[in-house]
Amino acid sequence: MIPHDFTTKTLSWVAIAIFVIAYTFVILEDVIHLRKSKPVIVAAGLIWIIVAMSYAGIGRSDQVDAFLSHNVLEYAYLFLFLLVAMTYINTMEERGVFDALRGWLISKGFTLKGIYWITGALAFVISPLADNLTTALLMAAVVISVSGGRSAIMADKTLKGFVVLACINIVVAANAGGAFSPFGDITTLMVWQAGKVPFGGFLGLMPAALVNWLIPAVILSFFLPNAKPEPKKEETRLKYGAFVVVGLFIFTIALAVTFHNAFHLPPMLGMMTGLGFLQLYGHHLKNTDKSHVDDNRIGRFDIYNQLQRSEWDTLMFFYGVILCVGGLGALGYLAQVSGLLYGVLGPTYANILVGVMSAIVDNIPVMFAVLSMNPELTQGQWLLVTLTAGVGGSLLSVGSAAGVALMGQARGIYTFMSHLKWAWAIALGYIASIGVHMVIYDLSF
Repeated sequence: MIPHDFTTKTLSWVAIAIFVIAYTFVILEDVIHLRKSKPVIVAAGLIWIIVAMSYAGIGRSDQVDAFLSHNVLEYAYLFLFLLVAMTYINTMEERGVFDALRGWLISKGFTLKGIYWITGALAFVISPLADNLTTALLMAAVVISVSGGRSAIMADKTLKGFVVLACINIVVAANAGGAFSPFGDITTLMVWQAGKVPFGGFLGLMPAALVNWLIPAVILSFFLPNAKPEPKKEETRLKYGAFVVVGLFIFTIALAVTFHNAFHLPPMLGMMTGLGFLQLYGHHLKNTDKSHVDDNRIGRFDIYNQLQRSEWDTLMFFYGVILCVGGLGALGYLAQVSGLLYGVLGPTYANILVGVMSAIVDNIPVMFAVLSMNPELTQGQWLLVTLTAGVGGSLLSVGSAAGVALMGQARGIYTFMSHLKWAWAIALGYIASIGVHMVIYDLSF
């Protein structure tokens, strides 16, 4: 259904103002401590009131329900998919999988340069499966623990410099690794669920993603101290059933791919089926696992506790963003922007600009806007915009969820300004990765 053009109407300008104000609150979340979902949910409701009033004014109120239903369905697919993924990640965390990995790294006595490269490499490798945010938080925890904790880092200029460089490396690596898998980033998941790129097609982004990480990683490595912290012994253990949960997660991913590729069903249906298997196994854990007997602080396993621990603020934020952008699309703005970007600038310049925009504005609304515009692009161009939206957020610390999360985890150490100091090195990786991709897919300006 083609939206009517209301872009010159005063009410539509009010809708734009509402969205800008709401997103300003989102950007300032770390300063004002207002959860990012709250302003966009309110903005979504107000924008759709404006949509309804606009279409009522031309006697086409029937179209509003069709536009809204389409956006709500898009959100439902994304919501259910992410809810399952988050539940699995929470369950693996509860079973001690991530603690065991962190404890092993801390106890090995690597040099600071070794920790820098190991955490970066693991962030690049793990993020395609465990998502870039979870991976970045895990690797940053290793870096901070090895460095002696927050107080030791703040008291030692050398350690502080190391943590800053290591955090930048982790953010870039996690975002780059998440770009070549539908499970690594929300934007790649959105592109896959929209059917723009097949599951295996994302692997074509691996060379460009690797270049995107390695170039800044090598540059930053020259400024690392040659120190070796004291190895620490951290008592960690895997709980009963940990490896089975990991296996079920891999099986669930395979189900999502099979449902999509073989049966042409939404991937979320495969994920929900996998959640059912996890629930059944959770029943077994609840009645078999005796870890709560050894430590009375640990209660019996309950799968619904892991479900409740999902990032509800993030899930609600996606609702607000999708409905806000969808409402602006119903008012005709996305068609106008699409004509300007892809009609005037051309697909390559437009897709590169999308990456730069995602460093300033979160990549999720940017990518949803591109998908809503639905420009005529080749698979190579769809992969290009997936790459730029995924790795463009690394240019600024506020440009990705991984960067924002690490600023909170290493508060006062890894900051916006400390990241900005090295933005030139990250930009070199960004430009080089685009060049690699254009050579591989024979794209031109």
